[in-house]
Amino acid sequence: MKIIITGSLGNISKPLAKELIQKGHSVTVIASSNERTQEIETLGAKAAIGSVEDVDFLTKTFTGADAVYCMIPRANYFDPNLDLDVFTRKIGNSYAEAIKQSGVKRVVFLSSIGAHLKEKSGIIQRYNEIEAVLNQLSDVSITFMRPTSFYYNLLAYIPAIKNQGFISANYGADELIPWVSPNDIAEAIAEELTTPLDGKKVRYVASEELNGHETAQILGTAIGKPDLKWQFISDEEVLNGLISVGMQPKIAAGLVEMYAALYSGLLGEDYYKNKPAVLGKTKLAEYAKEFAAIYNQK
Repeated sequence: MKIIITGSLGNISKPLAKELIQKGHSVTVIASSNERTQEIETLGAKAAIGSVEDVDFLTKTFTGADAVYCMIPRANYFDPNLDLDVFTRKIGNSYAEAIKQSGVKRVVFLSSIGAHLKEKSGIIQRYNEIEAVLNQLSDVSITFMRPTSFYYNLLAYIPAIKNQGFISANYGADELIPWVSPNDIAEAIAEELTTPLDGKKVRYVASEELNGHETAQILGTAIGKPDLKWQFISDEEVLNGLISVGMQPKIAAGLVEMYAALYSGLLGEDYYKNKPAVLGKTKLAEYAKEFAAIYNQK
């Protein structure tokens, strides 16, 4: 198959490209910088350099493809000039238009847990909107991939562990957090891209369900702090903490709302109704080795 991957060689796109290439597919990786070209070609893929906000570029790149994987790139939450809603919406609309114009018939879109919610989901609310836009495309089979909480988001707690000696958040603690490995997401996306589909579907992907205390214990063991604790704090405390380190206040508020919805159960209500029959292979104890290596570098 001829498959197009967005997301350059990021946490999901790189293992996805590797798997598809190993299985004999012709892969083109979209990246925004020429600096990635050599690394992409070394993997055995073709590089398409351009912006995912450019409909003409996307249309040209998508044309003739058997399947396309679309994702929203990470934004800089510390950029005071970033309008995250506009950024996310523009890219989602660009994908929709390019899919329509190119005639590609099989798409996987990286959405998110909580995308079923029209409100009270914080920074991921736009995924509900993008799914609705893509759902309107006729004669296109789309899998909306909804991963849960990413393991690597735990890296954000390294400064707190070093400075305070514990993890503090407005979620977790005694409540379950469905965690996921990017490698398990990549494996699920590869399966969807290469499997025929008629219509639209939602697929959740998760690797392990742990509460905050269990999460802290696993990470603590890996970094030589087996007594590491996960402390529940208020929304206001989290918001003030994020703003104090320079995060844009509107985005910080959106993160706090998203985490609060995870803690209350609102964010995961559809996940628990439609969770995967089999969780991914990569458990937190395995990821904790990578976490520990990064922890010890800083």
